[in-house]
Amino acid sequence: MGQSKPHRPTAIVVEDDDIQREMLALVLKERNFEVLQCEDAETAALALKAKHPSLIITDINLVGKMDGVDLAYYAQQQDADVRIIVISGRPLPRPLPPGAKFLTKPVYPTALLAEAAR
Repeated sequence: MGQSKPHRPTAIVVEDDDIQREMLALVLKERNFEVLQCEDAETAALALKAKHPSLIITDINLVGKMDGVDLAYYAQQQDADVRIIVISGRPLPRPLPPGAKFLTKPVYPTALLAEAAR
C-alpha cells in the first residue's frame, strides 16, 4: 500500500479580475491550500458541491446572476462549517451571513491568511 498524502485543505477563490484571482490563489497555495479558481459565483457554486472546500474567498462584484454576498449565503446553506471571506473595494451592499468575514480591497496577504487560518 502506498502512503496516503496528508489532507490539504481546499479553498475556492472567486474573483472576476484574473490578476487579483491569481494573486489570492498564490498566497493560499503557499500555505498548502489546494486552490480552485472561479470567475463567477455560478461556477463556484458547482465547485462548492463537488469539492467541499474549507474556505471560500469571494469578491462581491461578479459577472453573472449571483454576487459574492449571494454566494456567501449559498455556501453557508451547503456547509455550515465553511469559512467565508468576502472582499470588495466598496462598502457591503447588504449584511453577510453570520460568521462570514468582510475584508476591504486591497487585501493584504497577512490579513487574508490570518482570517483563513481561524
